[in-house]
Order: sequence, then structure tokens, then C-alpha cells
Amino acid sequence: MTAASLPANGLVIFAKRECETCAMLEPVFAELACFQLPMVLLTQDDPSFPTVLKALDDTTLEQSFRFEVEAVPTVIRLENGKEVARTFGWSRAEWERVTGLEDLGAGLPATRPGCGSKSREPGVWEELVARYGDSGIASRRIQIGAWDDEIEACFDRGWSDGLPVVPPTEARIMRMLEGTSRKRDEVIGRVPPNLAPVTVEKVAINAVLAGCKPEYMPVVLAALEAALAPEATMHGLLCTTCFSGPILVVNGPIAREIGMNSGINCLGQGNRANATIGRALQLIIRNVGGGRPGELDRAVLGGPGKFTFCFAEDESDPTWMPLSVARGIAPGRNAITLFQGDGIQGFIDQRSRTPEQLTKSLALSLLAVGNWKLCEFTNAMLVLVPEHYAIFRDAGWDRARITRELHAAMVRSGKDMIQGALGVGEGVDVKRKDEMINKFWPEGLLIVHAGGQAGLFSAICAGWTGGRFRDESKPVTREIRL
Repeated sequence: MTAASLPANGLVIFAKRECETCAMLEPVFAELACFQLPMVLLTQDDPSFPTVLKALDDTTLEQSFRFEVEAVPTVIRLENGKEVARTFGWSRAEWERVTGLEDLGAGLPATRPGCGSKSREPGVWEELVARYGDSGIASRRIQIGAWDDEIEACFDRGWSDGLPVVPPTEARIMRMLEGTSRKRDEVIGRVPPNLAPVTVEKVAINAVLAGCKPEYMPVVLAALEAALAPEATMHGLLCTTCFSGPILVVNGPIAREIGMNSGINCLGQGNRANATIGRALQLIIRNVGGGRPGELDRAVLGGPGKFTFCFAEDESDPTWMPLSVARGIAPGRNAITLFQGDGIQGFIDQRSRTPEQLTKSLALSLLAVGNWKLCEFTNAMLVLVPEHYAIFRDAGWDRARITRELHAAMVRSGKDMIQGALGVGEGVDVKRKDEMINKFWPEGLLIVHAGGQAGLFSAICAGWTGGRFRDESKPVTREIRL
């Protein structure tokens, strides 16, 4: 059906069989058909409805889209091809006003609400805009053959991290953009290594590729803003030969609202938000910035965290100060922290029952970060599970004391840490042999509370070796804008 099928002067009615009000109005449709006034009824779901007259098929919803129908039944009066009156649902007085006819629907209720238009069902409107309207998307369109596989086409064009991606159709991009109030042409910054400008729209495209939901967009945008901060040193993190990549920790109500995992297996698979938010950031770096393995990404081994490494902090224990608050964000606000780090070094201690014992045990494992003899060389993130934290909490230790005691437990004599000492070539400069040396900078140990309730298994994530440049490379925390 085309616009030429519609009367320049007369009535256009939109209806669907599954709408009870539309079905009730079959006698009214028959009445209208008896008058000389030109009339066309378009059906959204069943071309055989109504039985009292022949309807035009609008199951493609093209005309419903073009007339911006929000509910059915809708009756519109046209004069010289232009709309002059409209009403929806059933109100005898309103239908008489629009049609110019009297005594319509004798015996029917005076009013009855309608139903939602099929063109406004979730996900449909964006498809219709992409098909019949102007999506406003500025990015270049890629045409593939009718018989081509969309996912294989994404692989062929290098848009994937090695796993299948979601093809970024216009409708999917539009739905993703609904997840943020920020303008689609807003430039977030320049993505290394190519320092290519990235807009909100480009972020949305990569969020689609990653498999995100629209409600994840504010978190993805904040993650990108953190990654583009100078102190995140993303260019160095990207080009390093080391294992590292961005580790993202989300705080605040938004983590619960979008269903992020901070509990059992929170560092593993199985949670869509955790998996796709971190993946979206990595795909932006790849597809916008040009950071591809074997090219500017020179990691000798890399690590699975370079697919994605994102989780939420467990804030359910009121005695625990969240990471974002410890880093200057007001309590109750949404925030994300980007830590430049590696994979997981497991920590197992199922026998220590005092904070002093557990501190010494944790310190021994933390000393192994990078190399036992490397000091003030990298940062570290300790993911403290609830059972381990409970040992500290029950003794009255808070975040500040845990951090302070861990640092103190890791101080070592320079004579044991210098290069060549203990028969190991690696170590600190021999000039420091008479010092007592800290393992990490005072701000270089981040502690996050997360994980399941049983097992007494915490985790250590070693920091990137660029952390040795203390004033240049630092973890970054950004508030999440909705």
C-alpha cells in the first residue's frame, strides 16, 4: 500500500483485530462506509479485519508510522491531503466531531479506551524509523549482500575481538542511544592510539556490538571518560608488552538497577552487564582508536581480561566504605573506577581467624605482585571477599586500618630487595640497600569488597608496570552521568 491509496479528502482509520475497542466498533465502520465521505481503514495485524468492509493492509506499519499513530482505533480527517482533525480510542462525541456525522454507534457505550498501536510496541518504533524515516545517525552505512551473514560480515571487517558481535543496525543503535540523555554528536574525547574522535553515537555502535542493553550506556560512557583521562595513560596501557588492560569497578545504585554482579562469580562469566560493559570499552579502543593486537597492541601474552574485566562492588555491608567513596565520590552516587591491571592471582587462606594473621597472610601474597623483589613498581587491587572482610570487621578494623596494616606488613629491608640479592637478578636499585622499602606507593593499593559468601578465596590483581611512574599513571574514578 502507498500514500496514493489514501484519500486527499476524507477519513483514514487505523485499527487492529486484537484491540477489543476496535472489534466493538465494527458497526461504526459499517455506518461510515454507507456515507459518501471517502474513507480508508488500515489494519495493523489482520487484513481480513474488519469483516464489514475491505481494509487496506498496514501490517508493515508504514502508514501507522507516517501518521504517527500512538493508539488504535485512531480516526483522522484529511482535507487537501493535510490532517485537520484526529482522535483515538472511542468517544462518540469526538468521532462525531472528526467525521462531521451524527448519531454514530447507537447502542454502544459513549466512551471506551483504545489500545496501543503496534507501531509503538517495544523495539518496533526504532525499526520503523530506520526503515521509513530519518534515524539521524551520522555514521557511515555499510551495505552487505542479501545472502551475506551479518555476523560473519562483522568478523570480515575486523570489528570483533574474536567473539561474535551483535550487528549494529540503525534500529539497534537508536535503541542504545535511548539509554542516555547526552546528545549523539557530543564528542567524548580522542581514543588512542590513533587519537580518533569518539562521539556518543560511536559509543552506542560499539555498545551494540558488545551486546549491551541501553540502560548500560551511562556506565559505558563513564568508563570511556575514565579511560581517556591523561592519568589513565591508555595509550601506554594499550601499547605495552605487559599483560595489562583496564579493570572497571562500578559503585552506586546503578549497579543494582542494571543487574550487575558483585557476588558469586562476579569476576567470571554469566552476567550480561559485567561482561558487555567492559567489552564495549575494549571494542571502542579497537574500532575507533585502532588498538588491535599485533599492531599497536604489543602484549607479549595478553590475558583474558582484555576481552572484558568489569564488576560491581558489594555495598550491602554498611560497615564497609565503598571504593568510590574512598576515592572522593559522595556516598550514594554512581561512579566507576578504572584500574590498570592484570588477571587474577588467587589468594587462599581458610585458617587465619584474627586480623593480624590474615594481614600477614595477605601481605605475603601481595609481595608477589610483579616480582617479590620489585617495590614501588606497580599498583595492586585486592578483591576482598565477605568472609575475609568479616574477620577484619568483627575485630573493628575498617578500610583505612586494613590498608594501613597491609602496607606496614609489606615493608622489607633494602638489602634483601636490591638487584642480585638472594641470588635473584631482579630487584630495586642497589643504592637503596640501607632503606626499609614499601611494596606499593601509599595510594597504590586499592581494596574492593566483592564475591560470594563462602570459600575464603580473595583475589589480587597486579597493576600495570607503568604504575612505577607514580605521578603519570594512576587509577581513575569518574562519576556516572545519567
